[in-house]
Amino acid sequence: MKLFLSPQLNNSPALFSFIDSTQLAQASKQTGIEQLDTLVQHAKFTANFNEVLPTLGQSTYSVATTLIGLGDTSTLNTRQLSKLAQQVIQLAQKKFDVIDVDISALPEQFHYIFALNLTQANYHYDEFKSKKHEQVLTDIHLVGTTLTTAQVELLNALESGQNLARDLGNKPGNICYPAYLAEVAQSLAAEFPDLLKVTVLDEQKMADLGMGAFLAVSQGSDREGQLITLEYNAQREEAPIVLVGKGVTFDTGGISLKPGAGMDEMKFDMCGAASVFGTIRALCEARLPIHVVGAIAAAENMPSGNAVRPGDVVTTMSGQTVEILNTDAEGRLVLCDTLTYVKRFNPEVVIDIATLTGACVVALGKILSGVFSPNDALVTEINTAGEQTFDRVWRMPVIEDYQDGLDSPFADMGNITGPVGAGATTAACFLQRFTRDYTWAHLDVAGTAWTSGANKGATGRPVPLLTQFIANRVKA
Repeated sequence: MKLFLSPQLNNSPALFSFIDSTQLAQASKQTGIEQLDTLVQHAKFTANFNEVLPTLGQSTYSVATTLIGLGDTSTLNTRQLSKLAQQVIQLAQKKFDVIDVDISALPEQFHYIFALNLTQANYHYDEFKSKKHEQVLTDIHLVGTTLTTAQVELLNALESGQNLARDLGNKPGNICYPAYLAEVAQSLAAEFPDLLKVTVLDEQKMADLGMGAFLAVSQGSDREGQLITLEYNAQREEAPIVLVGKGVTFDTGGISLKPGAGMDEMKFDMCGAASVFGTIRALCEARLPIHVVGAIAAAENMPSGNAVRPGDVVTTMSGQTVEILNTDAEGRLVLCDTLTYVKRFNPEVVIDIATLTGACVVALGKILSGVFSPNDALVTEINTAGEQTFDRVWRMPVIEDYQDGLDSPFADMGNITGPVGAGATTAACFLQRFTRDYTWAHLDVAGTAWTSGANKGATGRPVPLLTQFIANRVKA
């Protein structure tokens, strides 16, 4: 589906028009419905929030016009916009291929996020269903908006990237495993040969580099781990933004086996990597003039006779040693070696994205991602991008006071702490030990990367945040 700007209504097959309840009396001119007052009276339509009034053949602008109430727009908030977008998509799907959406009644500060919400509401995943979703909606023309052409182009690129991230997250572990992610990277490079350079390190190359922590995770699986880098605009001389994604394509917990209930959702443990793929795709489609590197730490965490054991000690690429106290704290092990590896790019900034800890879900639930960084300015940038896209974060502490909890009598550190709590923070403190040579932030998306229950599936977060963060840097 693509978004388009329209200076005026196009006489398309369907028009969806938002109505402020306090301006209902003036709505006839906006909608082209001459007898709107009579229709509203008969239908008892008051334009309350998300209230719907369909009309047929009564508008000069469209045969099928649907009015959707906003209530009093002075009390409208960002959180409500996704419900409005879902309403439009549900009413239009399976009926129309092209629609006009008049958003002139929406306050201007909501136009960008609402348009983004439209792209998100239109997503469906039915790759492995025998009966496919009947979706015919291809074009949405936005009318009465202050959005610029550049903003709409970025939104269309963002939709493509977020959809890729959701598709990858939703794929089962028997399809989406480390080598598959390497194939996805190669396919992207083939699609955008002038923009992308891809490198894949197999386990032998990682062993040659001394990545003992990464290999400790993948050694229990019959499927080899892969360290994948996608360099966007490699020819640019500026120091790159580096995105590092945790790509544990299935996480059993290893020898420290997870409970069976809900383990199917551990296919989502690669959603950090999926968000990096999605962001890189969005950049390629938007062709933003900036240097970015995506690094994917892809591994499968399985129990076997070859699996790493609690109590084993491994040596990281940095030379620091780690006592593995819990094999289910594996994400930080693949990430720490990858965070050391990306120093070779001389990064301007590094952001890692990981479904890292259940503790972050306890702290923030499914609403906000946790952001950890000792750099105040970087956190401010990330927070701003999150607010712009309603892909929000909340700052969590990563300070030296928590470092002592990682001490081990047998190695430089353990991969978990003792019974001191603060699991999300101590995990970030572990990563911090490998990032002191550059500006760094860590996003824990364990609560926001997917939803459970009846609507289970990958959300594609934080692709909107990351893409906006990079776009903001271009403007700077």
